[in-house]
Amino acid sequence: MTAPDHPILLCHDCGAPHALPPAMPGHRAECHRCGAVLRHFRTGGLGHAVALAIASTILFITANLFPILTFELEGRAQTATLLSGSVALWDGGYEVLGVLVFFVLFLAPLAQVLGTLYVVMPLAAGRTAAPGAAWTFRTVARLRRWAMAEVFLLGLIVAYVKLSDLAELEPGASLAALVAFILVQVWGEASLSPFEVWERIAPQTRVAQAANADPERLTACHDCHQVVADSEGPGFKRGCPRCGARLHHRKPNSLPRGWALISAATILYIPANLLPIMTVVYFGAGQPDTILSGVEALIAAEMWPVALLVFFASITVPVLKLVGLAYLLWTVQRGSPKRQRDRTRLYRLIEGVGRWSMVDIFMISLLAALVQLGAIATIHAELGAVAFAAVVIITMLASESFDPRLIWDAPSRRAQRQDSSYD
Repeated sequence: MTAPDHPILLCHDCGAPHALPPAMPGHRAECHRCGAVLRHFRTGGLGHAVALAIASTILFITANLFPILTFELEGRAQTATLLSGSVALWDGGYEVLGVLVFFVLFLAPLAQVLGTLYVVMPLAAGRTAAPGAAWTFRTVARLRRWAMAEVFLLGLIVAYVKLSDLAELEPGASLAALVAFILVQVWGEASLSPFEVWERIAPQTRVAQAANADPERLTACHDCHQVVADSEGPGFKRGCPRCGARLHHRKPNSLPRGWALISAATILYIPANLLPIMTVVYFGAGQPDTILSGVEALIAAEMWPVALLVFFASITVPVLKLVGLAYLLWTVQRGSPKRQRDRTRLYRLIEGVGRWSMVDIFMISLLAALVQLGAIATIHAELGAVAFAAVVIITMLASESFDPRLIWDAPSRRAQRQDSSYD
C-alpha cells in the first residue's frame, strides 16, 4: 500500500510514475515497466562516501605527481605523466585534442571528486547543505560520463603492448596510484546514493503533494529527478525548484538534434578511418598508421587480445552506436509500439559503451609523449585522430540528446510532445 508521505519519482527512461518504498539496506527499486534502476539503497551512508572521496582525492593528486611510464631506447629515456599526453598533443599542433584529453583525464575527474566532497561532507556531518550545493551536485552528475580515467588505463595498456617489442618500458609510481584511484572512485560511487543527497538538499516531492495534479502534467527534472506539477502545460519552461535546471517535459529537439549529430558523426567516420591517426618515425623512416593498419599490426605481432580490443572499441563500437541511434530515432518517429523494453535496453547500452572508444586517443597521446627521442624514434598525432575524436564526442552527445521516454509515449500523444520539444 502506498503511503502519502512516500517519495514519488518518474522513471528517467520511460516516464512511469513510482512511489518509492521505505529504504531497505542492500535493496534497490526498479521501474516495473522498463527495468531501469530508480534508487539504490546504500548501506555505507554519507560518511563512508566522504572517506572514499577523500581517499580518491589523495590518490588522484599522487597519480599526477610522478611518472606513470618510462620508455628507454638506444640508451635514451623518456618519461610520461598523466598530463604529458595532452601537452604532447598541444605541442604537436593538435591543440583541440590536447584540451580534450586534459578535460576528460584531469579536469573532469578532479572536479567530480572535489564537487562530491563539497556537497556531501556537510551533509554527512549533519549540517545544512553548503551554498551552491544543488548546482555543484548537478554538475558532478553531468561530469560523470566525461571523466575517463578508467578508459585512459585501457589506452595505457594498449600503448604498453605496442611499445613492448620496440624498447624497454618501466611502470612508474603513479600507475599504482592511478589504478587505486579508479578502484576507490568506483567504490565511492557505489557507496553514494544520489537520491539521498538530493533528499538532504531539498526533499523529494511526496505522493500526497502530487495527488491532485494531472498525471499527464507531472514533469521530472532531468538532473535531480525532482517531480514538479506542470501547471502551464507540457511546453512550460522554468527552473527546477531544487537544482535550478531548466525543466522540459521531454528533452528539447531530441529527434532533429539526434539526426543532425549522427549525420555529422557518420560523415566524420569516413576520414577517421581513411586518414592516418599517427605517424611513427624510426631512424628517419616514417610509417603512418590508420586505425585499421594498427589493428593489422597487432594481429601480425600475434597480439590477438589487444587487436580485438582495439578493433571492438575503435571500429565496432562507433558503427554500432550510429546504427543503434538511427534505429531508435527511426522507430520513435514512426511511433512504433513494438519492443519498447528492448529498445530502452539498447539505449542504455549505447549510452554506456560510447566513451570507451576514446582508447585510441589516449593511446596516441601516450605514444606522442613517450616516443620523442629525436632522430632515433618519434611518434606524433595526425589529422585522422582529430576526426576520430570528433566521432566519439559527437556520438556521446547524440546519445545524451536522445530522450528514451519518447519510446514509451503513446502514439496518439507523441506528436503533441514532439511539438513541445520544438518550442
